[in-house]
Amino acid sequence: MRRLQAIFNQAKQPVLNIYFTAGYPTLNSTITIMDTLAKAGVDIIEIGMPYSDPLADGPVIQESSSKAIANGMTIETLFNQLSNFREQSSLTNTGVVLMGYMNPVLQYGFERFCKDAAAAGVDGLILPDLPAFEFETTYGQIIQSCGLDFIFLITPETSDDRIKKLDALSAGFLYAVSSSATTGSETSFESVKLYLEHLQSLALNNPIMVGFGIKDKASFDAVTAHASGAIIGSAFIKALSASEPIESVVQSFVQQIRS
Repeated sequence: MRRLQAIFNQAKQPVLNIYFTAGYPTLNSTITIMDTLAKAGVDIIEIGMPYSDPLADGPVIQESSSKAIANGMTIETLFNQLSNFREQSSLTNTGVVLMGYMNPVLQYGFERFCKDAAAAGVDGLILPDLPAFEFETTYGQIIQSCGLDFIFLITPETSDDRIKKLDALSAGFLYAVSSSATTGSETSFESVKLYLEHLQSLALNNPIMVGFGIKDKASFDAVTAHASGAIIGSAFIKALSASEPIESVVQSFVQQIRS
């Protein structure tokens, strides 16, 4: 059983996925953030690979990407930082997913990227601008041969037929974007509830993780009443921008979600 699958199978409460941008707030904060998140009880850590034109991301994550790039973060640097993270007891069973965009991955070399991700101990990939057709015809085989899960995104505007297709192509979980907006946007959770109830009625193969607009315990609880878990990104990035020790910021943030 793969690690992400095991996390959902064994979960006794909604799965919490926290996103942060590699290289933010400092170049070398990656492992400290990961270790503290895992110790605080986060199930899945989603690491954003900074890119100069992150189309799906709102201003908070865009700003963190710009700062990370200025700090010197690259894909190669990130893999160097991740090379031994599974040796830390806190991170042995924690899910780790890389999120990014195709342009820098292709520049790095797609097969090389997948091999290096797998070698580092990464479980899955989220590449929002990789089309399903390209996945099926070219890239999916490489991803699968490296033992990585690939997570597709769906939105409230995605047709049922396409949802079922993307669910069939996905592994690990299916990322349900709460609204057709960028990360960090305000969200109407009454409309999200109807959307998630509809997804439940489709009897999909993958667990549903909800992202975009989840920022605190109230919003986390609202969406996880109708899904397997939720993803928090912009609100956590904002917390990391505070001039306080990373460990205390992370512990406090996770505690208020899980309280």
